[in-house]
Order: sequence, then C-alpha cells, then structure tokens
Amino acid sequence: MIKKTLYFGNPAYLSLRSSQLVLNLPDANGMDDKSGRNTIPIEDIGVVVLDHRQITITHALIEKLVSNNCAIITCDQSHMPQGLLMPLSGNSVQGERFAHQLSSSVPLRKQLWQQTVKAKITNQAILLKDVRSNVNTDNMHHWASCVASGDSENHEARAAAYYWGNIFDIDNFRRGREENPPNNLLNYGYAILRAIVARSLVASGLLPTVGIHHHNRYNAYCLADDIMEPYRPFVDKVVLKIIDSGLDYSELSKEVKWHLLSIPQTDVLINGKRSPLMVAVSQTTASLYSCFEGSSRRISYPQFEN
Repeated sequence: MIKKTLYFGNPAYLSLRSSQLVLNLPDANGMDDKSGRNTIPIEDIGVVVLDHRQITITHALIEKLVSNNCAIITCDQSHMPQGLLMPLSGNSVQGERFAHQLSSSVPLRKQLWQQTVKAKITNQAILLKDVRSNVNTDNMHHWASCVASGDSENHEARAAAYYWGNIFDIDNFRRGREENPPNNLLNYGYAILRAIVARSLVASGLLPTVGIHHHNRYNAYCLADDIMEPYRPFVDKVVLKIIDSGLDYSELSKEVKWHLLSIPQTDVLINGKRSPLMVAVSQTTASLYSCFEGSSRRISYPQFEN
C-alpha cells in the first residue's frame, strides 16, 4: 500500500483518536470531530509535513506516528524543511542488523558506493537526454561505465558539473542551496526525498547515521544521503515539470509545494517493474541490508522508463 504524504500549512490542531489522526482547523467551523471526515488512519500515513507556527500536535499522536515509522518533517519560517523526527527502533531484529551494517568491510562499502554513483550518473544522463535532446550524453554514459570502486576518480562530480550546466534552460544556472530559483524547489524536493529514504532505512533495521560514503560527525543521516543519490533525478524531473507548467517558482507557493509533495507517488522502474517511488525506496533499503548481511552484492536502484 502506498503511504500518504500529509501537508499542513494552516493553523491546525492534530490529535489522536482510536488509531486515527484527527484534524481540527480553527477556521473550518463545518468540520465535525465525530463525523470521521477529518480523520485519517495512522497506518495509511508515511510522511507528515508541518509548515505553520500555529500547528498544535499532541504527544499521543506523535508517539503513534513514530511507532508506525512515519517521518515527521517540520519547516522553518521560510517554509523550508528543517527538522526530521524518526523512530529509534524500526525493526524487530534491529540489533542483529546494526551489527551486520557496522561490521561491513571497507571494500564492500566502496563497491556499494560505486554502484550508487553509476546508477545516479545513468539516471542523470537519461533525464538530460529526455528533456534536452540536443545535448550529447554519451560522455555521461562513458563516465558511468568508468566509475571505479569508491569512485576514486570522482566521476560523480564531473558528471554533476555537466548535468547542472545543461539540465535547465536558464542562463548561468548554478546548483547550490543558497543560489537562485529553482534551487528552492530542488532543496525542498530533496528534503522530502531524504525523509522517505531515512524512513525506509529505519524500517529495514539500518542506522541512517552510518554511511557507505558520506561521513560527517554533525550529520545524523549520512546513509540516507548516500542512498538517495540515484533518486535525485526523479526529483529533478518533478521540478522541470513545475518550470515547464509556467507556475511562478520564485516562491514556494502552495501550488508549487503540492507538486513537490507528489514525489513519493512518482512512478519509477525498479527490478523490471513500475513502482511508486516510496515503495521502490523500501526495496532499495531492503537490498542494501542484504548486501551488509552477505546474501547479495548488489543494491536495487530505480531507473527511468525508456
């Protein structure tokens, strides 16, 4: 079942009743708390985005959401995702799985990063060719094929420079968190993607903090940052659609955010089958654990349909 992504951008009171999220809006006098029209089963929720300073959420609801492995995202005053609340325990044999992850060898982690970078560059190349048919992508496919263990020659950076220089039909576009739009859309979309990946890692019994490549003492989601890399082009595709639609993307309007919140339901191709991105991520993290455990040597990553 595809889990719902819920976005709250107005004053609201969120509480729990009979394993249901109960929504009450101060300005919506017509909502009857007993009618059931304003309730959502907890088991149907995958991501909750809280984007207003006048949202009140009860501890009972937080506890229930977290225990059902729901990612709760809080936004700052500029409406950008800022915080992520995740469960400490998401798998019944978590200790055993932690042990496999923490004891994984350096050569294995380098091989897994090699697979990750190859998948990312390949997806970037396919998307770039699809939206900019006049741009040559043979070099990107060549770089993908040349990625060595651990990406020792940093083909990821070489491909990124070429990709970002051509993907948008915008003069002097530069990719950066503080750069001009549509970087605001990319930042928001990647934050949603990061939460989805972190949620699935926890469900697979893995530590999101311990990466296969990213290492930062201040980053609690290094592994999520690793595993989300091949999924980034799917976010880029959503951003391109927003730009092409003619919407004003200089600000994160509700309509723009509505499109970005569709990312979990975006179709991808994984293991030869079409699947919503959120479901595909769970297959990716499950395959990652199989690599740590020793029953597999390959991570299942998505790709674009031809």
